[in-house]
Amino acid sequence: MERFTISLDDKLAHDFDAWIASRAYANRSEAVRDLLRAELERSHRREDGDGHGHCIGCLSYVYNHHERELAERLTALQHEHHELTISAMHAHLDHENCIEAVILHGEAASVQRFADAICAERGVRHGKLNLISAELGRPHRHARAPHVHLKPSR
Repeated sequence: MERFTISLDDKLAHDFDAWIASRAYANRSEAVRDLLRAELERSHRREDGDGHGHCIGCLSYVYNHHERELAERLTALQHEHHELTISAMHAHLDHENCIEAVILHGEAASVQRFADAICAERGVRHGKLNLISAELGRPHRHARAPHVHLKPSR
């Protein structure tokens, strides 16, 4: 593990410590590592501007299940893009609103287009896609057919 030292002015150090405490980090090093990983991920996404890199993602969104035919439209979109979906979870928030979290994988551009299509449906609110760059592993086989795993980059 490498060590390095940084200098912060008093206000920035105080604000950073307050941010660390609000997120329950054990120390500054853990917080800095997470910030660096997040920024490197954003940078990697920008560099891969063609959208052909692979990713793992989590799309979460809230919707009103009383919205006319919305649940059917969302289900149809998921079926149309079944190759991207690893898993989906659905929970009822109250008498009208549901939340869904869909775990996705595939080419980043395809995952982004799917997420955009879901979030653009009338009645979907608070849609958020979290992407993590991934690398394709080498093809291999177990007892079943050959397959390839995705592993998070960096």
